[in-house]
This record gives sequence, C-alpha cells and structure tokens, in this order.
Amino acid sequence: MQVIRKLLLPISFIYGLIVFIRNKCFDFGIFSSKTFAVKTICVGNLSVGGTGKTPMIELLVRTLQDNYAIAILSRGYKRKTTGFLLSTGNTRVEDMGDEPYQLKSKFPKVAVAVDADRRNGIAQLKKNVHPDVILLDDAFQHRKVNPGFSILLTAYDNLYVEDWYLPTGSLRDNKGEAKRAHMIVVTKCPANLSEHEKDAIRSKIGPKINQQVLFGHLSYNKQLKGKRIYLHELRGKHVTLVTGIANPDPLLQFLKKEGLVFEHLKFNDHHFFTDKELNLLRKKDCILTTEKDYVRLKSHLDNLHFIEVSHTFNAQDNELFQKELYNFMKLN
Repeated sequence: MQVIRKLLLPISFIYGLIVFIRNKCFDFGIFSSKTFAVKTICVGNLSVGGTGKTPMIELLVRTLQDNYAIAILSRGYKRKTTGFLLSTGNTRVEDMGDEPYQLKSKFPKVAVAVDADRRNGIAQLKKNVHPDVILLDDAFQHRKVNPGFSILLTAYDNLYVEDWYLPTGSLRDNKGEAKRAHMIVVTKCPANLSEHEKDAIRSKIGPKINQQVLFGHLSYNKQLKGKRIYLHELRGKHVTLVTGIANPDPLLQFLKKEGLVFEHLKFNDHHFFTDKELNLLRKKDCILTTEKDYVRLKSHLDNLHFIEVSHTFNAQDNELFQKELYNFMKLN
C-alpha cells in the first residue's frame, strides 16, 4: 500500500493544486462565503476520517445544552435520502446516516438535521427550529459557510502538519487553512502526555497568536451498553470486535490493555452490513462494537454490546475549552 501511495504522488500534487486554487477563490471573493445571523460552531479536520468529530460534537452538546437551544447539522454521509431532513421519532438510520442518527439517539431534545447543502440546512434550521447555536459537523472544508467559531481536530498520531495530500497521504485540504480555526484540538493523545511533548507539538503546528491549542484523549466507558454488562465480564469469552470506523487502532489498544482476547472484523467507515455479513455475525457468541456501528446493527443482532467513547481534557484545557465557548456564545 505504501508503494502504491508513493506511485500516486503526481496525482497528489494535482489534487493539492486544485485545493489551493479553490481556497484562494474564496479568499479573494471569487467564490462567496455566507455568514449567518444565528451562531454557528464548526467542527472539522483537514484530513479524511479518524480524528473524533462525533465525540467532539457530543462534548459541545454536553457543554452548552443546559443554557442554549442546540441544533446539529451534518451532511449525513452514506444516507439513503437526499436534500434537507430533520430527524423525528420515526427517522431511520438509513435516512440520516449513522453519526447523525447516533447523535439524535443520545440527545433526543437536540434538533438534528442533514443536508449536503450547508447553507440551505442552516436556513431551514433557523426558520423552523430557531436554535441559539447550530453545530456544523465535518464542515471545516465547506467554505460556502463562514462559521462564527471553528474547531479544527488533528489526531496525535497523524498531525496534519506531517501529512500530505490524497491519495498519497490523507489530507483533503491545504495545511495553511488551519489559520481559519479559532481552536485546534489534538485528539487521541496518550492520557499522560507530558508538557514537553505538548510544547513540541505546538511548535510543529505553529498556531497564530489568537489560536488555542488543546490536547485531549479518548475515554472509554467500561460499562457496556446494548446488553449492559461491564467490560471485564468479557474476559475469557469468545468475543468478536466489529468496527466500521476510520481508525480502530486506539480501541484495539485499549481492549488489549484491558485483557480482552478477541477476533477483529474490520469494515470500511460507515459500512452498511449485508445480509451475508449479518448472518455471519449472528453465529458469533458475543459481539462488541462501537456506538456508531451499533446504530446500524442493533435491529439485526441480539448478541451485541457497544462501548461508548468520549473526548476528555485535563482540568486546565477543559476550563479553557469552556471559557472559549461561552465567550463566543455571549458575543452579540
């Protein structure tokens, strides 16, 4: 695979040039970017997948929901519908896509909508829902909207400053576009990341004077959901881990550290399971999966548990995270 990626380097140069020209067209006003009266917070990345956008959206909801009416707008990747769709009690995972469906299931009082046209989606939510703030999921590269506050995510083990354009690397946008972010969050860090390592990463990123760089790690809930048991109860059992996410490596490392022995069935990100695959999974004694995969599997399988994951900051970064958000929300 590495050899193939290197052979595709010329295509990466062409892709990078196209991305650069597109961004300059927005910078110079050739392409328009719209600012909305309703407050918008954008969560995104410069690479494809695997930085933890959905857990960050969840953290934003938990931080703001007690004081503000929140709506979430997502593209709804791989959904079976088109156009604007506001989730209701009858909306299926196929209609919304797995991540929006997951968010609506977890936060039923929050308005969750999908629309590939972010401008139209914001206008529809503003007209019909009247939220105090709209969270834009995976929208950093969608420059037709100028968000009020942008959070750029980059994974500790794949910093955007050390990456390269698709298909040789995983960058889908220009590294220099990081300048548009109000906050940069390095996700999936080791829980014991030292200040020296943080300083080294800050030096690589080279943030602007007004940009905050925060460091978060993933926390896994050892009380499993679905069939509710604790993770340690799976030790010694025949466990099958099923993942359809961009980067399952942190989860694999966590489960091994917890003493679980398991087989791993890895599928592509946002994978919708076929009847043949579901029949195979029904024969397994015990299936452990992610929350995103659970919403696609729960109506088909009984032998199913899922493990919740969340972003966690240390006390200092958490205080700064909340301060930045509330300062933005208080702006006129």
